[in-house]
Amino acid sequence: MRIAVIGAGALGGTFATLLTRAGHEVTVTARGAGLAAIRADGIRLRGGFGEAHARPAVLERLVERPELTLVCTKAQDAEAAIGENAVMINGSPVIVVQNGLDGVQTAKRLLPHSECFGALSIIAANYTEPGQVTVTTAAPTYLGRGDGPIDQETRRWQRVLNEAVPTRAIENFIGAQWTKLIVNMLNALPAITGLSVQQVIAHPGLRRVMTASMREAVRVGAGRNVRFGALQSLSNRSLRVFARLPLWAGQILPLRMRRRMGAVPNRGSTLQSITRGQRTEIDFLNGAIVREATAAGLPAPINTLLTALVHEVERSGAFLTPAAVLTRADVLLHAE
Repeated sequence: MRIAVIGAGALGGTFATLLTRAGHEVTVTARGAGLAAIRADGIRLRGGFGEAHARPAVLERLVERPELTLVCTKAQDAEAAIGENAVMINGSPVIVVQNGLDGVQTAKRLLPHSECFGALSIIAANYTEPGQVTVTTAAPTYLGRGDGPIDQETRRWQRVLNEAVPTRAIENFIGAQWTKLIVNMLNALPAITGLSVQQVIAHPGLRRVMTASMREAVRVGAGRNVRFGALQSLSNRSLRVFARLPLWAGQILPLRMRRRMGAVPNRGSTLQSITRGQRTEIDFLNGAIVREATAAGLPAPINTLLTALVHEVERSGAFLTPAAVLTRADVLLHAE
């Protein structure tokens, strides 16, 4: 099958390599150093899915119509990337593999003749350098669309992706996007401090802030009448119980997440963007919680602070110490 992968970073590189290994004819889009590296030596994948070396076709933008397209850019780059390739992909199925809440809707708006699906990937991967990806946590990808039951087209594309990477079709995809957004609350503090996710969770003070951001996110989702989807042992019921727990008890959630990560440092996608000097997708993660809170008439002070601190690090290029973060956050935590 002719499959296009738009974006050749950590997830795009992982999907492109594994789909090539499964026998598909893959084309990726890339720019700059990534384009040059893939043209010269393909993509080398290491870690949780084993070692693989793929040489997909690589272009700045697509020139032929694929049978399936995966959009694997960062959330903030999706609109431009889809728009640049719309002539070729409008009318063929598209799967948006992305964090945040907006990706599928953006694709549907720009590609009115395409069937658009969403994929939530729990894979943790480090884009160590152009053309080089290391998978630190091999995990399933969840595929779906809308807030209803699984349809036949979703099952069809699940079978295609599952040939390359473990993929599950899920109902209530919109609710699952919210659940993944809660999981993505892991990203901000590593980007602010330069620490791995495991190190942040091991730090008692930072763990309290992370727990508070997750709890606040669940409360905002509930205020927006979201029915959270089942994902990574989380469910609508368990998240609503978590939102009612005192802060000390709620820390069990990030601690459980840490146990599933293993020992290999998980740097998180937002920290990886910081270290590469790129704009992060924080406005589509913690920033999305702030926007949804505003729409619901609810406060979101912790996520407002974390969004601002990530932008501060983006501008300055200097990480903050845990003590500096806690000085800013403690007043908000004590106000609860």
